[in-house]
Parts: sequence; C-alpha cells; structure tokens
Amino acid sequence: MKMKDFIQLLILTVVFSSVLILLRLYVFMPVIIKGHSMDPTLVPNERVIALKKQPIERFDIVTFAAPDQIRTNYVKRVIGLPGDTIVYKGDQLYVNGKAAREPYLEKYKNTYHDEDLPFTEDFSLETLFGTARVPPGKIFVLGDNRRISKDSRLFGFIDEAAVSGNVKFAFWPLERIGTP
Repeated sequence: MKMKDFIQLLILTVVFSSVLILLRLYVFMPVIIKGHSMDPTLVPNERVIALKKQPIERFDIVTFAAPDQIRTNYVKRVIGLPGDTIVYKGDQLYVNGKAAREPYLEKYKNTYHDEDLPFTEDFSLETLFGTARVPPGKIFVLGDNRRISKDSRLFGFIDEAAVSGNVKFAFWPLERIGTP
C-alpha cells in the first residue's frame, strides 16, 4: 500500500468514525431492555434504538432516567401528556373522558386473563396524586406488563425534559427486528 492510499484510508476512517460519534451523541442511543415491565412489546435483553430530541406523543415508548434509582434508565409507554386526565376502570383506559384503545396489550391481556385480577388495577390521577390532570411539563407513563410494572403509578409524573430518547426500532435479537 502506497503512503498516499494509506493517508486516504486514514482520513476516511477518521471522518466516518467522527460522523458515527456525532450521531450517537446527538441523534440516537442504543438501549438494552432489562426486566419484564414492557412484555410482550419489549423483552429482556432486547436491543433497541431510541431517537433523541423527538416530540413526545401519546403511546410512544420512551426511555428516561429512573426517578428512584441512580444510574438506571427505565423504558415505559407514554399514556398521559400535559393537561390530560387519566382514568383506568374495568381494564379500560380513559384519556380526557374518552375510551382509548391499547392494541399493544390485547395479546398479553388474553394470555394472562384472570377473572379475579384485572390486567390493570382501577385508578385515576386524582386517587393517585390528588390532581385531575397531568401537570404542565410532565408525562404519565406505564409499562405494558401492568401487573408488575414499576411506573408512574408508583413514582409519579416524569419531567418531559428527563426523557432521553423515543424508542423507534428493535435490532436484536434478529427475529424481533423492526418497530416495537
């Protein structure tokens, strides 16, 4: 290999590496799923890509710093946006007084149906926190595996600014590749 070819390869490698580092710092982040709180949508040890600085919409899956554990991130589904009222009654979600479909739960609800135990216990923001609405600048999150998920019902609202990424793509294991 000539010196000229080596220098060109070195420059190409440095530029490519720099672009990847910048993308990782400002555009996306890889996330490894821990625990079962998002079953069956996301499973333990699944690898996903979360996009940074994305607008947050209802039913997005987001990652954020755990409010109750240092150096831990949680992955949960956004159920309530600022100003929303949230009520769960008879295993049905009501957002702003209207029934909301949760198709991502149907398979799990049917698999773990128990007439004595609802999939999601009844609650409202008022009974949990004494407020009827999600406060400005906050979101309300739940795990898809409602029976075991540690989520806003336990640790409260999440600051929108605390959301570090919006999960958009699963890439490992290969049989689960695609959008969650």
